[in-house]
Amino acid sequence: MPPRALADLVGALERAAGVPVKLERPSDPEHGDYATGVAMRLARERNQAPRAIAEELRSAAKALPEVEDAVVAGHGFVNITLRPAWFADALAEMLEEGDRYGAGSAAPPLRIQVEMVSANPTGPLTVASARNGAYGDSVARLLAFAGDRVEREYYYNDAGAQIELFRASVEAGRRGEPPPEGGYAGAYVEALAAEPGDPLARMLESIETTLERFRVHFDSWERQSEVEREIPEVLAQVETYRQDGAVWAPTSRYGDDKDRVVIRSDGSYTYFAADIAYVRNKLARGFDRAIYVLGADHHGYIGRLKAAAALLGEDPERIEVLIYQLVHLTKGGEATKMSKRRGDVVFLDELIDEIGVDAARWYLVNRGPDQAIEIDVDLAAEKSQKNPVYYVQYAHARVAGILRNAEGARADATPPAALAPEERELVKRLVEFPAIAAEAAARRSPQAIPNYAIRLADDFHRFYHDHKVLGGEAEGFRIALCEATRAVTARCLDLVGVEAPDRM
Repeated sequence: MPPRALADLVGALERAAGVPVKLERPSDPEHGDYATGVAMRLARERNQAPRAIAEELRSAAKALPEVEDAVVAGHGFVNITLRPAWFADALAEMLEEGDRYGAGSAAPPLRIQVEMVSANPTGPLTVASARNGAYGDSVARLLAFAGDRVEREYYYNDAGAQIELFRASVEAGRRGEPPPEGGYAGAYVEALAAEPGDPLARMLESIETTLERFRVHFDSWERQSEVEREIPEVLAQVETYRQDGAVWAPTSRYGDDKDRVVIRSDGSYTYFAADIAYVRNKLARGFDRAIYVLGADHHGYIGRLKAAAALLGEDPERIEVLIYQLVHLTKGGEATKMSKRRGDVVFLDELIDEIGVDAARWYLVNRGPDQAIEIDVDLAAEKSQKNPVYYVQYAHARVAGILRNAEGARADATPPAALAPEERELVKRLVEFPAIAAEAAARRSPQAIPNYAIRLADDFHRFYHDHKVLGGEAEGFRIALCEATRAVTARCLDLVGVEAPDRM
């Protein structure tokens, strides 16, 4: 839901127009606080000139108590300037809601599982897995903020050829021998070889430690071997047919691009058979929605996983697959591997060591998942306002400093007689947040949050540069404005897993 002040304004205009009204902020504040082009949409329906309809709407808007002025512009836009009382109402709501301002958009709230990362535990997590975790965890945070009950799961392979090859590589190291053909090498294998016990357990422990360092916490860890035990029972439930000595599932009937083999001609189960079992496992636990976060090379899984749900008699819409693109690193203007331990991969811990968790989290979600990401390591590590994450954190720290200095002074949403343009723009930017957060959750688009946070920081810095907060008749209102800015900035940073420092 939009803030009450904005919802009330839109509702009043809709009653006047008789149709839904969308308000937008003009690019030039001189053209008013908000504008609507609904008259042009109504022109054909009513067989009237857009400006004639706009004039009717202008008169209705002008009569509203929260509207100071309304003018017709262009071919039929209505530009609306609001009274200071409207800004006071909007700011009062922000103070009332506090850290929960913008929360609770899910209608109805759902129980959702987000399964992410799920890399084989045959080595440390790479930067590719880092994007998976940063994106998936930010989606989970947005859904939880919207009001959904969210659980995070890591699904890992603990048996099979790759796992045995990994164990054999470590055992070879313990004997002082090179790894078997196609095996695993690197300093991490040498380190595991120097320790007793099953290297798989140590690798999983290392992965969990890295993820916690990266601020990605999992509620459950599901083993592939456990899921595979359910395959015979699951396949007995679903429709199959025999062809060419193999057993197939008719997934093309349910939107997949082709049918899939579930039992090979040698009697072994395919990966897709385990996929069906895992889908059943998830949905049997009562999740309304099961979200998979997968890399671009898994695009074909969208159709097959939905088909697996349909084969089980479940609604395919309960399955959702989020796909993200690759990550590239540059340093000194050139592509870099950056790894000290293995020449063909960059580990997540190395990236964190180089640029920090905050920058890593920020840069891995500030582009849409459908876009490849290029991270300039030098810029990401820089502690200056050229670095966008530092710039937003600095805005938060500056607000926090103002509020520390204002200790004992009271926030008061009551506005002064006239609001400065920078105050009006900052309030309107804060009013945008609930819609930004709701849409980001609904569209699984966390990149909207850092992009919004930069605009909010811009508006705050302009306000701070031109206006003294403490002292004078506007002190209470400006302290209130700072409190709302602090809360929304902190929330934006938290939604993408970045800390909101009080001092920098």
